[in-house]
Amino acid sequence: MRGPALAALAFAALSLAACNDRDAGRGGGSSRICTPFPEATATNAAPAPQAPGALGANANPAQLAADPAAVLDDCLHRWGYSLAASSDPAEAVAQAAVAACAVNLARWNQQGLAANASGAASRESEAAPSLLTGQPTTPLAEHYTYAQSRALFYVVQARAGKCPPPAAPAGNAAR
Repeated sequence: MRGPALAALAFAALSLAACNDRDAGRGGGSSRICTPFPEATATNAAPAPQAPGALGANANPAQLAADPAAVLDDCLHRWGYSLAASSDPAEAVAQAAVAACAVNLARWNQQGLAANASGAASRESEAAPSLLTGQPTTPLAEHYTYAQSRALFYVVQARAGKCPPPAAPAGNAAR
């Protein structure tokens, strides 16, 4: 009779230890689930880390014109991580990140509209079925949906991994 009781006690102890191990990686912001921020290179190929809201201030026009979706994603990443420490629900924090990156979202939409105006095959204002839901949508609406979901992902990722916010650029010391 002692054998089964001892085995049950050992199983319970191992189960509790497993719960503690699950949370061990959530500690000091070095979690493997955190997405790193791009670093500046000697050739300046990648944009230097910038404080939230400063995105676009140091980006050259060629970067913005070349891939405004990437610029938006970087902005959402920076704001999502920076605001993740808020005690507000993740959805509200994500909406704040999208609001902070509205200029970048507008640039992405403008690029699509300009391509449509120049006679390209893109039809930014025409409704078509969503590839995810099958519901009628437009590319502009899908851009906004993308921004919302990506911002929410970054907020939840930062909270789950205790990911640190981006470092402020060298010239922007906190006041």
